[in-house]
Amino acid sequence: MKILCRIAALGFAALVPIQPAAPQFESELVFPLEHWHNHASMIVEARNGDLLVCWFHGSGERTADDVVVRGARLRNGATKWSEPFLLADTPGYPDTNATMFIDPRERLWLLWPTILANEWHTALMKYRISSDYLRDGPPRWDVSEVLHVTPGDDFQATVDRELDRLMGPSSPVDIRVRSQPERQQRVEKLRRDAADKLTRRLGWMTRAHPYVLDGTRLIVPLYSDGFSFSLMAITDDWGATWKTSTPLVGFGNIQPSLVRKKDGTLVAYMRDNGPAPKRLHVSRSRDRGETWSAVEDSSLLNPGSGAEVTALANGHWVLVYNDLEQGRYSLAVSLSEDEGETWPWIRPLERDPTTGDPAQRGEYHYPSIIQARDGTLHASYSYFVPPDKAKKDEEGRLLRKAIKHAHFNEAWIRAER
Repeated sequence: MKILCRIAALGFAALVPIQPAAPQFESELVFPLEHWHNHASMIVEARNGDLLVCWFHGSGERTADDVVVRGARLRNGATKWSEPFLLADTPGYPDTNATMFIDPRERLWLLWPTILANEWHTALMKYRISSDYLRDGPPRWDVSEVLHVTPGDDFQATVDRELDRLMGPSSPVDIRVRSQPERQQRVEKLRRDAADKLTRRLGWMTRAHPYVLDGTRLIVPLYSDGFSFSLMAITDDWGATWKTSTPLVGFGNIQPSLVRKKDGTLVAYMRDNGPAPKRLHVSRSRDRGETWSAVEDSSLLNPGSGAEVTALANGHWVLVYNDLEQGRYSLAVSLSEDEGETWPWIRPLERDPTTGDPAQRGEYHYPSIIQARDGTLHASYSYFVPPDKAKKDEEGRLLRKAIKHAHFNEAWIRAER
């Protein structure tokens, strides 16, 4: 009789619908607002559930050499982030645009460019690896190396071919806002730079998370402000040797973020750094990141700012980006159930009023996003409050820049507002 009752109870339980998760959202600053420039964060989850965030901090990489990469830790179950600690500092040079990931061996990687002459096209890529990063404070680094970006012999030929296509009548990228002389001058410079050995090896930088493909191949998305297009650094032996993909050539497609379709196709979403930013750019690879399709405009708005995409465990895609054609005062999360064909759900993480003085709006940008082991989502981003809302320190400097962390779930993205 007990067995029959148990079977009946199990049968009844099977008929009870599983309750969907309730919307969940919380956010906080990683550290208090500062007058320092704090920008370009990246977030990862360690195997023990701790969160790590990195960003660059200083007086401004374009004019000063005091810029360093900092980090902070949120212990699993804690509600307050640790005090910031130093992750990278090349004395006399600005260190910027760091990214992190944890590899299949559970090692933490930090990758970042050191800017040799305060201009982005003088960037030199570096990376560090740590097996001891669960401790308080900064990791102990096992490896510290330069990532020598060495485009292959076909780099110049690919650039020339793609430029010919882009200047033709069938170009998928809208370059009509440039006058013909301006376009021609730009194209001639790109051809000269692609032919120059030093120029094509310098200036490549990280932004979004690296992508581990099938647990064996590491793809590091790179971009160049000098070329204003993208490239992938690839290693199949965890940094012992590196090679590059063919370049993803366009007039302003930078800071690629990678996601993989169920059929194995890699998709790169890129910031629109063109003459009149309008939409995120997109390109695809069907050979594990070696070669890439022609760069095209997507349907997603982009004001010329960073974006990051990730695939969830259930196959849905989540994109975090500035959902505007101009300005960075709205930062949103979008959800796709059909691998980027449509994005029917969108929810703002931050949004200032669209009316009033634009100079008094904030900036919420350069986002990073991950799905944690418990299925929830974590984002970090640059958080610059409007000048009129910023307090001043004793020296009269505006305290308006920090890094913010947001924790939410898919149900929150879908929820009615």
